[in-house]
Amino acid sequence: MSYRIIVVDDSEFMRTLLKEILEETDGFKVVDEAENGVEAVEKYEEHDADIVMMDIVMPIKDGIEATQEVKNTAESPNVIMCTSVGQEEKMKEAVKAGADGYITKPFEKPSVVSEIKDVVG
Repeated sequence: MSYRIIVVDDSEFMRTLLKEILEETDGFKVVDEAENGVEAVEKYEEHDADIVMMDIVMPIKDGIEATQEVKNTAESPNVIMCTSVGQEEKMKEAVKAGADGYITKPFEKPSVVSEIKDVVG
Protein backbone atom coordinates (compact mmCIF):
# COMPACT_ATOMS: atom_id res chain seq x y z
CA MET A 1 0.00 0.00 0.00
CA SER A 2 1.14 3.51 -0.77
CA TYR A 3 0.27 6.36 1.58
CA ARG A 4 -0.41 9.83 0.18
CA ILE A 5 1.02 12.51 2.47
CA ILE A 6 0.75 16.28 2.82
CA VAL A 7 3.63 18.04 4.60
CA VAL A 8 2.67 21.18 6.54
CA ASP A 9 5.23 23.50 8.14
CA ASP A 10 5.82 27.25 7.98
CA SER A 11 9.55 26.58 7.49
CA GLU A 12 10.49 25.69 3.93
CA PHE A 13 13.66 24.05 5.26
CA MET A 14 11.63 21.74 7.53
CA ARG A 15 9.17 20.86 4.74
CA THR A 16 12.03 20.01 2.40
CA LEU A 17 13.78 17.89 5.03
CA LEU A 18 10.61 15.96 5.84
CA LYS A 19 9.74 15.47 2.16
CA GLU A 20 13.22 14.05 1.49
CA ILE A 21 12.85 11.55 4.35
CA LEU A 22 9.40 10.47 3.17
CA GLU A 23 10.31 10.21 -0.51
CA GLU A 24 13.29 7.97 0.33
CA THR A 25 10.89 5.52 1.99
CA ASP A 26 8.91 2.93 0.02
CA GLY A 27 5.17 3.29 0.40
CA PHE A 28 5.12 7.03 1.08
CA LYS A 29 4.26 9.63 -1.56
CA VAL A 30 4.23 13.35 -0.79
CA VAL A 31 1.31 14.75 -2.81
CA ASP A 32 1.57 18.38 -1.67
CA GLU A 33 2.83 20.78 0.97
CA ALA A 34 1.48 23.79 2.83
CA GLU A 35 3.01 26.55 4.96
CA ASN A 36 0.08 27.32 7.28
CA GLY A 37 -3.12 25.78 8.63
CA VAL A 38 -5.41 27.46 6.11
CA GLU A 39 -3.38 26.02 3.21
CA ALA A 40 -3.24 22.66 4.97
CA VAL A 41 -7.03 22.35 5.04
CA GLU A 42 -7.30 23.47 1.39
CA LYS A 43 -4.61 21.04 0.22
CA TYR A 44 -6.20 18.19 2.18
CA GLU A 45 -9.59 18.86 0.57
CA GLU A 46 -7.89 18.97 -2.84
CA HIS A 47 -5.90 15.74 -2.48
CA ASP A 48 -7.79 13.68 0.11
CA ALA A 49 -4.44 12.47 1.51
CA ASP A 50 -4.09 9.53 3.90
CA ILE A 51 -1.68 11.31 6.25
CA VAL A 52 -1.07 14.95 7.14
CA MET A 53 2.27 15.78 8.77
CA MET A 54 1.23 18.94 10.65
CA ASP A 55 3.45 21.51 12.35
CA ILE A 56 1.86 22.85 15.55
CA VAL A 57 3.03 26.49 15.59
CA MET A 58 2.26 28.32 12.33
CA PRO A 59 0.97 31.74 11.27
CA ILE A 60 -2.64 32.46 10.18
CA LYS A 61 -4.04 29.17 11.53
CA ASP A 62 -2.03 26.88 13.79
CA GLY A 63 -1.74 23.13 13.44
CA ILE A 64 -4.19 22.45 16.26
CA GLU A 65 -7.05 24.32 14.55
CA ALA A 66 -6.17 22.81 11.17
CA THR A 67 -6.09 19.32 12.71
CA GLN A 68 -9.61 19.79 14.10
CA GLU A 69 -10.83 20.81 10.65
CA VAL A 70 -9.32 17.90 8.70
CA LYS A 71 -10.31 15.37 11.37
CA ASN A 72 -13.93 16.54 11.04
CA THR A 73 -14.08 15.48 7.38
CA ALA A 74 -15.69 12.24 6.22
CA GLU A 75 -12.33 10.64 5.42
CA SER A 76 -10.58 11.81 8.61
CA PRO A 77 -6.89 11.36 7.70
CA ASN A 78 -4.19 10.32 10.11
CA VAL A 79 -2.57 13.48 11.48
CA ILE A 80 0.96 13.36 12.84
CA MET A 81 2.06 16.51 14.61
CA CYS A 82 5.55 17.92 14.12
CA THR A 83 6.68 19.55 17.32
CA SER A 84 9.74 21.09 18.91
CA VAL A 85 11.09 19.83 22.19
CA GLY A 86 9.40 21.66 25.06
CA GLN A 87 5.95 21.94 23.48
CA GLU A 88 4.24 19.39 25.74
CA GLU A 89 1.22 21.61 26.50
CA LYS A 90 0.64 22.28 22.79
CA MET A 91 0.98 18.55 22.13
CA LYS A 92 -1.76 17.80 24.69
CA GLU A 93 -4.02 20.30 22.88
CA ALA A 94 -3.19 18.64 19.55
CA VAL A 95 -4.16 15.20 20.87
CA LYS A 96 -7.48 16.63 22.08
CA ALA A 97 -7.94 18.06 18.58
CA GLY A 98 -7.53 14.57 17.12
CA ALA A 99 -3.81 14.14 16.39
CA ASP A 100 -2.88 10.48 15.96
CA GLY A 101 0.80 10.80 16.82
CA TYR A 102 3.78 13.12 16.79
CA ILE A 103 7.41 13.48 15.81
CA THR A 104 9.92 15.94 17.21
CA LYS A 105 12.28 18.27 15.38
CA PRO A 106 14.95 17.91 14.21
CA PHE A 107 13.50 15.10 12.08
CA GLU A 108 15.39 11.82 11.90
CA LYS A 109 14.37 9.21 9.35
CA PRO A 110 14.05 6.21 11.74
CA SER A 111 11.74 8.03 14.16
CA VAL A 112 9.64 9.58 11.34
CA VAL A 113 9.12 6.23 9.59
CA SER A 114 8.50 4.41 12.89
CA GLU A 115 5.81 6.91 14.01
CA ILE A 116 4.00 6.77 10.66
CA LYS A 117 3.99 2.96 10.74
CA ASP A 118 2.70 2.99 14.34
CA VAL A 119 -0.12 5.36 13.40
CA VAL A 120 -1.26 3.63 10.21
CA GLY A 121 -0.95 0.21 11.80
